[in-house]
Amino acid sequence: MFDFVTSLMSSGGSLMVLALMFAENVFPPIPSEVVMPFAGFLSARGDIMLVFAVLAGTTGSVLGALLWYYVGRWVGTDRLVEFAGRHGRWLTISPKEVRAADKWFDRYGWWAVFFGRMIPGVRTLISVPAGLAEMPLMPFLFFTTLGSLLWTGLLAGAGYLLESQYDKVQGWLNPISTGILVLAVLYYVYRLIRQPSR
Repeated sequence: MFDFVTSLMSSGGSLMVLALMFAENVFPPIPSEVVMPFAGFLSARGDIMLVFAVLAGTTGSVLGALLWYYVGRWVGTDRLVEFAGRHGRWLTISPKEVRAADKWFDRYGWWAVFFGRMIPGVRTLISVPAGLAEMPLMPFLFFTTLGSLLWTGLLAGAGYLLESQYDKVQGWLNPISTGILVLAVLYYVYRLIRQPSR
């Protein structure tokens, strides 16, 4: 995956950064921890202006987040409550918990969106509950853009400063991303085991 992404970016410039960051939000196996540090490295080499790389990465990230936000809006809380009533064991969530999560998101949603955009493994998923909770579009866009800008800027800046050693950034962050995903899977299995059978 690493070689594939970097070869695409070497020939595609800022537009490829945008496309890959959009894809990263839709197909999580394409990691921002590879895309943005390499964009920073290309900037240090003079192939892309750093500001364009960061703006392209942020734009692609926000477009991907919007896609999942509208998926959440389309599904809606009522439909999810109904689905949880029938298949809650596999969701590991009850209709009551769906309603409680919806109320929590109404109150703290912008914090979740802002910080969630900077957490590997959570970045994509946080847009769905924002849509489910019908978070107003403009606050969602603002906090998604702000969180995405900080994340892409941090990764691109690290790649720029490290230049040819940009792969060290990926080496640090990839295990963190993998660890978060493994913990999420283990937590799901734990909740699944503890769910009463229906």
